[in-house]
Amino acid sequence: VGVKESHQMTIFRIIAAILHLGNLEIQGERDGEACSVSGEDEHLSNFCSLLGVEHSQMQHWLCHRK
Repeated sequence: VGVKESHQMTIFRIIAAILHLGNLEIQGERDGEACSVSGEDEHLSNFCSLLGVEHSQMQHWLCHRK
């Protein structure tokens, strides 16, 4: 296809992270007014390590709008 191997690996890493994000289990709280994500969820850990983002920050911002 003409895509460099280094770019291919980056694309695969992003796709894998998106797939893990889709498997993340988000629990609703207070009749749907709030939500939470388990800090021990392996999909969250994989997502964060693939994209190089901080685990606690991602756990927080997945459930807060501001």
